[in-house]
Amino acid sequence: AIPEGLPLALVIALALTSNKMSSENNLVKTLNSCETMGSATTICTDKTGTLTTNRMTTRAAYIDGTMFDVQGNEPVGPRVAADTTVDADRKKLLAHLMCVCTMDESGFRYGDDGKTPIFVGNPTECALLKMAEELGYKYADVREQVVGRSANTADQGVSKVFTSSRKMMSWAVPKPEGGYRVYAKGASEIILSRVVNMFQAGTQVKMDDAEVDNLTDMVISKFAKLAMRTIGLAYKDVDTVDSDEVDTLIKNTDGSPAFSMETGLTLLGIVGIEDPLRPQVAPAIARCYKAGIDVRMVTGDNLATAIAIAKGAGILNMELHCDKNGEVLPKRAMEGKVFRKMVHDYSADGEATFNQAKFDEVWPYLRVLARSSPDDKLTLAKGLNASTVFEDKEKCRMLKVLEKIEIFPDRQVVAMTGDGTNDASALKNADVGFAMGIAGTQIAKDAANIILLDDNFASIVVAAKWGRNVFDSIQKFLQFQLTVNISILTLNVICACINIQCPLTVLHLLWLNLIMDSAASVALASEPPTDELLERPPVNRNDSIITKQMLMNMIGISAYEVGLMVFLLYEYEWIPDLKDKFDDPITGPKSRHYTMLFNIFVLLQVFNEYNARFLRGEWQIWRGLTKNPLYLFISIGTMVLQVIMVQ
Repeated sequence: AIPEGLPLALVIALALTSNKMSSENNLVKTLNSCETMGSATTICTDKTGTLTTNRMTTRAAYIDGTMFDVQGNEPVGPRVAADTTVDADRKKLLAHLMCVCTMDESGFRYGDDGKTPIFVGNPTECALLKMAEELGYKYADVREQVVGRSANTADQGVSKVFTSSRKMMSWAVPKPEGGYRVYAKGASEIILSRVVNMFQAGTQVKMDDAEVDNLTDMVISKFAKLAMRTIGLAYKDVDTVDSDEVDTLIKNTDGSPAFSMETGLTLLGIVGIEDPLRPQVAPAIARCYKAGIDVRMVTGDNLATAIAIAKGAGILNMELHCDKNGEVLPKRAMEGKVFRKMVHDYSADGEATFNQAKFDEVWPYLRVLARSSPDDKLTLAKGLNASTVFEDKEKCRMLKVLEKIEIFPDRQVVAMTGDGTNDASALKNADVGFAMGIAGTQIAKDAANIILLDDNFASIVVAAKWGRNVFDSIQKFLQFQLTVNISILTLNVICACINIQCPLTVLHLLWLNLIMDSAASVALASEPPTDELLERPPVNRNDSIITKQMLMNMIGISAYEVGLMVFLLYEYEWIPDLKDKFDDPITGPKSRHYTMLFNIFVLLQVFNEYNARFLRGEWQIWRGLTKNPLYLFISIGTMVLQVIMVQ
C-alpha cells in the first residue's frame, strides 16, 4: 500500500503550479518554493513599488522659506515656477541640482498622448526630473550643458552614488569661474544633519539646532504624515574636491565616517514626493491576516511616512496597533537604528552581536521597520527562522490575551521581498525570496526563489494561495491512491483467505497503477486554487499530511468498494447475461463475471476521483468542475480507454 506514485504526483503538482503562477505574475525559479509559500507565516515586504504604485509625483515643497502645500492631485512644480517669492536664481539652482545629481539611467519620455510621462530608472529621481522640467529646465539639455556632467566632460566631475549606508548621493561639477559646486540630495533628515546654512526669502542664513527641529516638525513630519517621501536638496561651493576625504566627526547611518564633500552644505529645499498606494494592496493584506499570515513593512523611508502608508494598507490596524488617540503602540513601528540597538549586544569597542532572546522580545510586536538597511532584512530573516517563541505556551497565551497577538504554533516561515543588490543575502536566507521583476537588480533576481513580474504585493498573496493548493493537491492524490491501494490489498487478502481466485490479475493491477499514478496525478494536481484556501491558517510543517477526515474518507470508501466487490464475487447470477460458457475456447471460465468485476472496480476509482477532490467532508463533489476542463478530459478519457481495453 505504499503510494509509489507520490514523487510523480509531487513533481507534476509543482510543475503545473509554477506554470500557472507565471501567468499570474509569479516567475518561479525553484519548484519547491511553490509549496513552501503554502506554509508562509510572515511576509516582510518593501514599500516602494510593492505596496505603492511606484509612480512618483512631487506634491509639496519647502523652498527659500516658502511652504507649498498639497493642492488636490496637482504637482507642485508649476506652482513653484509661477511663485514670485522664490528667486529665479534659486529656481535655476534647484533645477540644475535635480538634473545633475541624478543617475544617467533615470529619465522620462512622454507617451503617445504627449502628456503622460513614462518613467525610466529610479522613480524618485524621475519625479525630481519632471519637477525640473516644470520649472523650465529639460534634464537632457542641462546634463549636456553642464561641464563635469555631460558625456564628454564626465571625467571632470566627481560623483558619489547613492548607498543605503549614506542614504544620499552627491555630484561635484567645476564652475566656470573656478572651484567646484557640489550638489547633494537624499533622505531629508540626513541632509538636514549635514547643512550649516539655508535660504530664507532670498537670503542665506545660518542653521542652528532650533531651526533643524523646526523644519523637522513643520515640514518633514507634515509631509510624512501625508504618506509622502521627503527628499532634502542642498549644495555648496568649494575650491577643490577630494572624493576620498572623510569627516570623522559626522557619521553615516552605519557608523562609517561621512565624505567631506557631503558635509557643510547649504539647504535649498525639501520636496514631498507622493507614491500612491496600490488599490489591490489593502484587500490583499486583509486576506493575509485572515489567512494567518503576518505582514511586516521594511522600508528605507522615514518613520512617519512608513506609518502613514502602513495605516492606509492595513498593516497597522487602528484597533490592534494604535491607542485611542491614533498613536502607534510601542514596538509596533520603529527605525532601523532603534531596532539594531534592541536586538544586539555591544562590546566595549562597539562591536555588535545578535541576541536571539532580545529579538524574540521584539518581533511579535513589530509591524513597521523604517530607515532600515539590508542588514536589518537579513537580521529579520535569520531571527524569525531561529525563533522558538512558539515553544513557550504561557507566553503565547499572554500575548494573545493581553496584546491580541497570535503566534503560529511552529517555527516562522518567512517570505522576503527585495530589489537591491544588497538585499541578496536576505533573499537567500529567507524561506522564500521574492525579487522585483521591474525595479529589481539582476543580483537580487539571481538570489530570489520567485520573481514578481509586476512588483505588486497582491501577487505575493496569489503565490501563497497556489502554495497551499500544492499541499492540498498532494493530500488529494494521497487520499485517492491510498484508498485504491487499501481496497486492492484488502480484496486480495480476503480472496487468499477464502481460497478463491482474485478478480484482479497482474495486468489489471498494472492498468490501475496507470490510472492512479499518471492520470490521477495530472487530474488532481490541475485543480485550481479557491479563495477558501486563504480562510484557514498556514500549513503546519509538523502536522501529519494525512488528516483524520482523510483517514475516515479512505476507510469508509475502501470498505464500500471491498464490500461491493465481495458481494458481486458471490452474488452475480441475478445480473443478466453473465453466465459463462465453460467450454468457450476463447474467453475461458468466468471471463464475463470477472470482466464485470474489473469494470466495476475501475469505475469505482474513476468516480472516487471526484470524491478525492475534497478533503474536509464536503458533500458538493461536483463544485468547481467546470473550472478544470483538464480534469474532465482525463476522467472521460479514462472511461473511454477502459471500454476499449475490455473489448
